[in-house]
Amino acid sequence: MKVLVPVKRVLDYNLKVRVKPDGSGVDLSNLKMSINPFCEIAVEEAVRMKEGGGGHAKDAATEVVAVSIGPEQAQETIRNALAIGADRGILVKADGDVEPLAVAKILKAVIEAEKPDLVILGKQAIDDDSNATGQMLAALLDWPQATFASKIVLAGSKATVTREVDGGLQTLDIELPAIITTDLRLNEPRYASLPNIMKAKKKPIDVKTPADFGVDTAPRIKVLKTAEPAKRSGGIKVKSAAELVGKLKEAGVL
Repeated sequence: MKVLVPVKRVLDYNLKVRVKPDGSGVDLSNLKMSINPFCEIAVEEAVRMKEGGGGHAKDAATEVVAVSIGPEQAQETIRNALAIGADRGILVKADGDVEPLAVAKILKAVIEAEKPDLVILGKQAIDDDSNATGQMLAALLDWPQATFASKIVLAGSKATVTREVDGGLQTLDIELPAIITTDLRLNEPRYASLPNIMKAKKKPIDVKTPADFGVDTAPRIKVLKTAEPAKRSGGIKVKSAAELVGKLKEAGVL
């Protein structure tokens, strides 16, 4: 079984986001970029399927392919996935922001060429929090989907997915091929060892462009302004419950 895992290059989650002085966007100059944490979880799960970890049967997956859509530097993100255990990578080179619909269209074309049995991707990216690519991709392919997965069990041509919903958990049985998006509680990604990092440098990365797949990545949405959240003001202490209720009424909360 072939598993395809899209991965995205984003600002490292440990760094503070800075807005450009003119408010035109986020300032990424001279900052560390990393693999999106949700994408890293997706890679880990696919590799566990290949290795037989995480409750999966050994060789449940025979090949793991990592795909990234972004600038030339996104090869580093793919190398990260290869160091975790993916077998090869595909970079669709695109400069500038690529919106979720364009990403889904490119991934659809890649999937039609690669013919994977399963696509696992992060439920969202931490830079824009769109939480849309997986759902759009499933719609374009007309494939079953299971989002926010916290547990995946493969059984032949089916997958049983436990997903997090408001108020509890929901379990779905879906036919493969399918789209699964990962939640934080699915697994804890491993740290890539030095030998695996060295091996990743020798693994192949195929470079394509959106034009190769006939996809226009021109943005459909115009960002008017980007601003940091307003700074929180200090609180006040009240002496009684009655005074607390009065303050809440003044603030319009009650």
